[in-house]
Amino acid sequence: MLYNGINVYTSVGTARAIVNECRVIETHLRLNFIKSEIQFNIGNFTIMPFETEHDAAEPLGFLIDHKDIGKLLFATDTYYIRYKFNSLKHFLIECNYSKEIVKENIKFGLNLTRVKRLLNSHFSLQNVKEFLKETDLSQCEDITLIHLSDGNSNAAQFKKEIERLTGKPVYIADKGLELEL
Repeated sequence: MLYNGINVYTSVGTARAIVNECRVIETHLRLNFIKSEIQFNIGNFTIMPFETEHDAAEPLGFLIDHKDIGKLLFATDTYYIRYKFNSLKHFLIECNYSKEIVKENIKFGLNLTRVKRLLNSHFSLQNVKEFLKETDLSQCEDITLIHLSDGNSNAAQFKKEIERLTGKPVYIADKGLELEL
């Protein structure tokens, strides 16, 4: 996996994990190291990284601001967001599984080790709903749910529940748009 010609913005922990896992020679990477709560710019975008809760090496979420689109929250591979945000116009937020669907799948043999990892590293529908209840949605234009589990989610149900809760348009990201390492 080489990143020649592409700037990669990442935490030191994530970069180390990628290099160790892929056995990539660091000189092939154009890495830009970023830290939680230290703002940086890429072109006309202002980005504020923040810590997320996941079973990975130094994972981050992002608050992205641009004068033409406003503030966008990007949060995936997390089971909890401890920060409060306001004036957000767009959400790209993980909604990986439903506890009820997982309980049903356990009855049909879902691996309990996988269940434990799921519960300790991904945002459930219930946690997304709690997060959105505690977030100022007055300027929100849309919410896009990302990183839905293949077997532990129901896109139509999730969309309906989040729309009912927030009164905002909700979209489900195309599975082909997701990148998983």
